[in-house]
Amino acid sequence: MRVYSAQRRPRRRAASSGRAALAAAAAALLIAGTGSLTAYGTGSDTGSSRHDVAGEESQELMESLDSFNEPRLSPSGQIAPGAYADAWSHIQNMPVKAGSWNEVTTSPYNEDALHYRDRSASNSGGGAGHSAGRIAALATDPTHQGVVYAGAAGGGVFRSTDNGRTWTPIADRLPALSVGALSVAPDGSLWLATGEATTASDNYLGSGVYRLAAPVTGTFSQSDKVGGAELDSASIHTVTFDKAAGYVFAASSHGVFRRPLSAGQSTAWTKVLAPCAGVGISGVGCGVDSHYADIANDIAVQPGSDGTKLLANVAWRSGADYNGFYYSDDAGTTWKRANPTGAINPAEIGNASFAYAADGSKLYVSMESPKLLTKSSGAGVYSVLAGVYVSQSGNANGSFKQIATSSSLSSSGSAMKVNEIGTGYQPGSQAWYDQVIAVDPSDPDHVYLGLEEMFESRDGGATWKAIGRYWDFGMPCFSYDPDANSCDGDVMHSDQHALAFSQWKGNTPELFVGNDGGAYARPTTQTTTGWRNLNESGTLRNLQYYSVRAGRMTDGSGEAVWGGLQDNGVSLLAPTGATYQGQQLNPNDEMVSPFGGDGGDQLVNPANGCQTVGEYVDLALQITNNCGYTASDNGSEDVITDIAPGDPGARFIAPFSADETDPNGLWVAGGQYVWGNSKTWKSTSGADWTKLYDLGAGHSASAVTSRNHVTWAAWCGPCGAVNETFGRGVATNYGGAWHQVSLPAAFPNRYISSLTIDPSDTSGATVYAVINGFSRHWNEGPGAGYGHVWKTTDGGKTWTDVSGDRAATDSFPDAPANAALVTKAGTLVVATDLGVFVSTSEGHWARLGTNLPTSPAVYLSPSPDGSQVYVATHGRGIWKTATP
Repeated sequence: MRVYSAQRRPRRRAASSGRAALAAAAAALLIAGTGSLTAYGTGSDTGSSRHDVAGEESQELMESLDSFNEPRLSPSGQIAPGAYADAWSHIQNMPVKAGSWNEVTTSPYNEDALHYRDRSASNSGGGAGHSAGRIAALATDPTHQGVVYAGAAGGGVFRSTDNGRTWTPIADRLPALSVGALSVAPDGSLWLATGEATTASDNYLGSGVYRLAAPVTGTFSQSDKVGGAELDSASIHTVTFDKAAGYVFAASSHGVFRRPLSAGQSTAWTKVLAPCAGVGISGVGCGVDSHYADIANDIAVQPGSDGTKLLANVAWRSGADYNGFYYSDDAGTTWKRANPTGAINPAEIGNASFAYAADGSKLYVSMESPKLLTKSSGAGVYSVLAGVYVSQSGNANGSFKQIATSSSLSSSGSAMKVNEIGTGYQPGSQAWYDQVIAVDPSDPDHVYLGLEEMFESRDGGATWKAIGRYWDFGMPCFSYDPDANSCDGDVMHSDQHALAFSQWKGNTPELFVGNDGGAYARPTTQTTTGWRNLNESGTLRNLQYYSVRAGRMTDGSGEAVWGGLQDNGVSLLAPTGATYQGQQLNPNDEMVSPFGGDGGDQLVNPANGCQTVGEYVDLALQITNNCGYTASDNGSEDVITDIAPGDPGARFIAPFSADETDPNGLWVAGGQYVWGNSKTWKSTSGADWTKLYDLGAGHSASAVTSRNHVTWAAWCGPCGAVNETFGRGVATNYGGAWHQVSLPAAFPNRYISSLTIDPSDTSGATVYAVINGFSRHWNEGPGAGYGHVWKTTDGGKTWTDVSGDRAATDSFPDAPANAALVTKAGTLVVATDLGVFVSTSEGHWARLGTNLPTSPAVYLSPSPDGSQVYVATHGRGIWKTATP
């Protein structure tokens, strides 16, 4: 959801007690659906509020998945098919509140900017350069020179017609912008499979498959959908074409599907392989519940087989009886389970990726090990990669030869060598998440492997070379002094997900790579160091935000816009020409990253845009009063200070905010405890926070808000959507003393994602609560649908559903709601996974504008003067519109 959660720094500040406790727990985390703890090694992060070791973000990755899954899936753990389509259909018929959204984050994002290198907080200097959001899929157009397509995790599809230098979004109006796969068909059409599949249990599912007939000039629309609802609410890992047999196949979280290439657009997909369901094969045990059944991670057609031979990996990352390789000799009509011989242990098969040589002579496999993933002891577990293998005959049964291990890859120039810069991790620590393999079409021995880093072999796997390191930190070449830093250009953003080759006539073939930081390319013939960074123009605008806040610059140049990003730090967009205390903040018209790692919630002084508090994760708060600017080139001065309260039970993205009427006199934050801070911008340590209220052991704040020092906090606990008894509640000090609010039976038993106090009620008794997930009809069912927006006017004694009459076109859509804001005009605005909506009167709603891409809208905040509303999207950057 991964890149720089850490950096190696020779000097570290003392951590908050809460963060240190997490690190000392040997990076243990709960693997969704297994109920067991997985440890990835002890690391060396016991004294820092940030990771220091390449690969150590494995813990945060699992936590971030939970932080998105839990609000949307609680309490049942799954959503019935049709929920997404039903919500989108409703939205299409809703009235529209006039207004136009303007994209804010259009500048290039430079995570290596020279003067933003605070050594305790920043990852600048590590070599990432210009970055974008996660790219989950890539495709090149074989007949149109320079045309490349990139599929963003939550931002739709981008097209480049100049070999990746600049990009244009071409899918912004689809109901789902979560991309799982892209593929150019034999007839030149571009097929888009929605539902990102990098995790096998993804945050955002899709709305099916779409086919764009003229992708070089056209844009996707809903009318381009292929098939019916068979692949709705699924993640799709691969779309591949079997031209000889006349089929297209999709490997999805619900099994393998097939449809004739010549079929009409409305022809349904047919499920042809689902071992748990007994489809395509019988007699295979399942071993897991329906949440994790029949997950197909990859499917490939063996070249030279006249379209008859197929190979699929169907496996749950944490292990299941059905895990295995399945092959078909009749174009997918019937299937057999392979019994790999040689180096592959059939009992260890997990998430795997396949790559055939162009002539079908060799089959390469990269594979994750469920045994390592679910191992409860962290001793010596530095990677979950089972290995990389080759079948010299191309046969799915082998015999397979192991050609790479995590240990051998770590010695190939990797930045993830155990004991190189701490006990750390080895390549493949996240092989359940970032794993892809491909073979040069012109050379069956030329293999590319993507894990956290990129590796290359030119001799069929006999030797490997790391050609895209995690970072430069800790390497012998590295120095914080730019003049003394001798590192080469073989660094790219970490966590690789997609590979594609260009083969345009008259041009040198290139490899295109998609990862958690965007897209990169280099010629397949290149043996020197360096990559073409395809994010430099800033037009691949798919950043995945958690938050947005803005403050006025004291020099009068405009507003500084800050946002927390999923594993891409905290971005700062200062106005062009802005200065602070004599320092020019944005000389290159770029966004910069003063804070590294995951960026969560954000707080900015509306009167001074250079004062901000950024959250790392788990309520690890850090403050700067000068925009995080380091005047020296080497970042040796301290400009960012740790002020984490040290909460023992904070969520991955924990809530905190300033009191709306006294922003310089009270801040509030929530974990297991509700915290207050009266020193605000004069804070110097976590000791400046005071416990206001204990929400209860096992409870964790999901939302906090305060006005006139009346504070409200929503909590969940347990917060999990699977194998736990979900709980939620609300607490407040309204009336003078802290207490739990008694919620009525009709109040949804779902995740409360946002609270906002009506400013017209100075007593603080009128509050709106925003509910995530889909209604009970879809995630608890059967039963009546419960609304997403609730209101109390008496301090929580009674609550009313103000979502409206579900049958009316102007009711609130049945979609996961994420954030609420009452504007200075008294208008209620709510952000959802399917757009932003405004209350026109109580119980009546309208869509706010029509040009906002349908990437999930996750956070709302006002401009400093209240005239604009900012929205953070998780996949298409930050946007703003005039306050309704």
